[in-house]
Amino acid sequence: MTIEYPYPVAISVHTAAIGMEYPMICFNYGRPDKKGNYSAMTKWSMISVIIHEVGHNFFPMIINSDERQWSWMDEGLNTFLETKTSMEWYPEMPIQLGTPATIKNFMSGEKDFMRPIMTNSENILFFGNNAYSKPSAALFLLRETIMGPELFDYSFKEYARRWAFKHPKPADFFRTMEDASAIDLDWFWRGWFYTTDHVDINLQGVSWYVLSEPVSKFQSKYKSTYVDGTKLTDFQSVPQPWYVFKDKKGLIDDYLHPVNQDAVMEKFIGKNAYELFFQNDGGLISPIIIKWIYEDGTSEIEQIPAEIWRINELNVSKVFIKEKVVSQIILDPLDQTADVNFQNNYFPKTKVPSKFDRFKTKVNK
Repeated sequence: MTIEYPYPVAISVHTAAIGMEYPMICFNYGRPDKKGNYSAMTKWSMISVIIHEVGHNFFPMIINSDERQWSWMDEGLNTFLETKTSMEWYPEMPIQLGTPATIKNFMSGEKDFMRPIMTNSENILFFGNNAYSKPSAALFLLRETIMGPELFDYSFKEYARRWAFKHPKPADFFRTMEDASAIDLDWFWRGWFYTTDHVDINLQGVSWYVLSEPVSKFQSKYKSTYVDGTKLTDFQSVPQPWYVFKDKKGLIDDYLHPVNQDAVMEKFIGKNAYELFFQNDGGLISPIIIKWIYEDGTSEIEQIPAEIWRINELNVSKVFIKEKVVSQIILDPLDQTADVNFQNNYFPKTKVPSKFDRFKTKVNK
C-alpha cells in the first residue's frame, strides 16, 4: 500500500517487554513462560507489536513526518496499516483498536478531557486513542465507506510515493489524498481531525405514503404567475404545472413548456414512499448507511453520501421509493461509521441491549 521496501534488512529482536522501532531494526516483546506456555493474549500481542514496529520502517522512517509535532502522522497511519494487515493475514485475531467500531467508547466520552487529533503531541490527552486509534479509525472510515478501497489505496500510495524521504506535514497528507482522488474531503478533515465531535445520527421519524391516484385529481389550480414582475398568463384552467425557462440575460423565453406530472408520476402509483428524518446529534458529519428490512423477510443496505448534510448540518430528510412494505429500518447496521448511540438508530424504536446487559446475559447463562 506504499512503496517497495528500500532497505537491505528488517530485523525484529525478541525482548522481554515493550516494543520500540528504529530504521531497519525493532525490539518486540512476547515470550512464553519458563515452561514454554503462553496465552492467546500473549500470542496476539506479540504478532500485533511486530507488525506495528516493523511497519514503522515506512512511517516515519521513510515517509519522514515529525512525530514530536504530529504524532498521528506516523502512529496513526501505522496503526491503520497494522490493523488492516492483521485483518488480512490473521482473520481470527481479535481487533481491539484502530476501527470505527472500536473507537466509539472514546469518542462518546467527556469532551473536557479530549483534544482534537490536530493538537501538538505534548498537549495531547489520552495519547493512545488520540494519536493511534482515532486517526486509524478515521482512515478506515475514509477507505471502506467514503472513498472506496480502490480510490483510497491509489491516493494513499501516491502520498507515500510523493513524500518518501521527505518531511510531509498534515496539509501535505490532506492535499495529496484530495489531489490524487479528485475528491473534496475538507469536511472530513475538519470534523475528524480538528474537532472532538462524534458521530450520532438520530433517525427521528419516518413518514410512509402510498400514491393511489394521478396527481391532477387532487392538485390545486394555479393562480396568475409573475416572473420579474411581468404577468405571463392565467393558469386557472390548466390542470398540470408549467415550467418557465429564461435565457442567459434573464429574459423570458418565447415559449412555455408544459410538463404532464401525471405521466411522470404514473410509475409511482401503488409504490411505497418513505420519508426519513435525520438529526445530527453528535456534530460530526457522516455518511448515512440504511438497512431496510421488508415484511417478506428480505433486506437491503443503502448508503447515502455525507454530502446530504451540505445545506443543513443538523437536520435533513430524504424520500425513498420502495416496491415492498418496510417492517424495520436500521442505521449503520454493520458498525461502519463510529455511531456512538445505537438506541436512536432504529425505527420502529427498539431497545438495544447495553454492554452491561450483554454481560449479565452472558453471566446468567
